[in-house]
Amino acid sequence: MGILAEAASLVEDRLGPAGRGLRVERVVVGLFFTGVKLSDGSGGVCYTPVKEIPQAVCCPTSAGRTFDPVGVRGTGVWEVLEALDSREPIKTAVAVATLNALSASWWARASSLPYTIETGRDAQEVIRMPAGASVALVGAFVPVLRRLKQRGGTWWVVEQDPRTLKPDELPHYVPAADARDVLARADVLVVTGVTLVNHTLEEILAVARPGVEIAVMGPTASMVPDPLFERGVRVVGGVWVRRTDELLDVLAAGGSGYHFFDTLADRIVIQRPA
Repeated sequence: MGILAEAASLVEDRLGPAGRGLRVERVVVGLFFTGVKLSDGSGGVCYTPVKEIPQAVCCPTSAGRTFDPVGVRGTGVWEVLEALDSREPIKTAVAVATLNALSASWWARASSLPYTIETGRDAQEVIRMPAGASVALVGAFVPVLRRLKQRGGTWWVVEQDPRTLKPDELPHYVPAADARDVLARADVLVVTGVTLVNHTLEEILAVARPGVEIAVMGPTASMVPDPLFERGVRVVGGVWVRRTDELLDVLAAGGSGYHFFDTLADRIVIQRPA
């Protein structure tokens, strides 16, 4: 199984009977993030892959590319998770947000966890970037880019759309199609959780050398981390939704992470046990 399928199976086993009757109560597909609320109040978010839907300019050709907006409310969570491997980006985003909500549901119920979840902390703070290490950043994370520019040294940013980069960042730009070489050379690998939605994360992790420092970051990565740890990831950074309805209202109004970080959702850091 792939990362998402493994995570779904794991959270289903861990929730047990408590998870069997859970349903989707609310879905919001926002400009920047997609959010889901479950029938037990748990919430999850995922990046909205707008750029991957060229047909979105036309209602008739886009109608079948999402869950039925009229009937999705009340759908069983495990039925929604069947779209984790979908090639329809919005369906995948809703499924990943649902998986993240289920992960939060289990975290809240569990008497103990096989790892420690730190809240109120940015994952960037725990990524090890020793002097002289080469760094490959997959996805234009603004805070990480800022750190890399201050740090200097050898670094690359792998990105599908170079328009997201500033002029002083472009010399470090590597097109996603040409990224394999720098991914294999990097001593540190920082990857956006968006790669879970476009189904590229497994290939990225497979290219990395053994022992490389790997972090997967962003609200999209807010799920049970075990499958990531098993593939060499040491740090997972995400969010734990605390005020679900308020957060979904923000997403429905076009809000981004800056509008819910540390208020409606806690930043979390999970590190692989030694």
